[in-house]
Amino acid sequence: MQKLSFDEINKAQFKLYKGNPIIRNFGGSFTAADPSVLTPSQSCDGLWHLFCHTFFGVYMFSSENGIDFENVKKIVPRAMRPNINFIDGRYYLFYERTKTVAGNALSLVGGKWKSEIFVTVSDDLELWTKPRRVIGKTRDFEADGRGQAISNPFLIKIGENYRLYYSCGQTFIKDCGFCEPTYISFAESADIDEGYLSRSEPIIRPDRSSPYLNLCSGCIKVYRLADCYIGLQNGIFEKNGKSRSAIMLLRSDDGIKFEFVKMLLEPQRCGESDWMAQFVYACHLVYYDGRLRLYFNARNTANPLTGRECIGMYEAELPSERS
Repeated sequence: MQKLSFDEINKAQFKLYKGNPIIRNFGGSFTAADPSVLTPSQSCDGLWHLFCHTFFGVYMFSSENGIDFENVKKIVPRAMRPNINFIDGRYYLFYERTKTVAGNALSLVGGKWKSEIFVTVSDDLELWTKPRRVIGKTRDFEADGRGQAISNPFLIKIGENYRLYYSCGQTFIKDCGFCEPTYISFAESADIDEGYLSRSEPIIRPDRSSPYLNLCSGCIKVYRLADCYIGLQNGIFEKNGKSRSAIMLLRSDDGIKFEFVKMLLEPQRCGESDWMAQFVYACHLVYYDGRLRLYFNARNTANPLTGRECIGMYEAELPSERS
């Protein structure tokens, strides 16, 4: 991604894949969410691998083309919102570790939520180390009366250090019946899997004056380009009396202060399908073989009984000289 310029990203003509969603909710869960992807050049077996979560943990799918995913395998329980990284020949899977399924259920009826960032490591995508915590609560804004929530990890390397972006805090979304992250912050360390020190203040807060950020912050995925950083943020907002989420393109010179550029992907009906009609959530952008692919999850409705989350793809082909 570092070879691409901001103009190339900004001018890319994305189109929704006609076969969306590429992964539907499965295994008795209403949710298949928060995709994180390895391209064939990053994988030890030359395949695409997509990590996502359901109510029951983080799973990994495999694919020859990055579209038709199969061979699902559970990687870790008590886990949400994965972020997979290939660094120096090893795979680092960061994720939000939650309570047990029963504990999470109690959180929905008055119990306190608790989540932290954990990591597990593999050399071959088969055997994984015992998970260990890398970010726990150290700042007041990471918790409130509903408990503590530290979620949505996303790792990048800046110079000799690692920066782990994360969401934190909880804002109750009334029509959904659950909470979404209030703030976005980050922690830094000289080591990949330990020693992270969290920033003293969030870098993104809710903004009542913003049409796309007037409820809470959602999450952000940050990429270093040749000439700047970009952020892909799904803010949570209210519009016409309903909550919504959409993916915004942000620009930054330092990866800390971000400015809104444009709306990249909004909720919409796709022909006869309403699978992404009300919410477009977390995403992962990859560049491979001359194409940009944005994997994302979306939700049809806020209704907690009929709402379903599935994973789709948004793709752009860059000019041939870049291929």
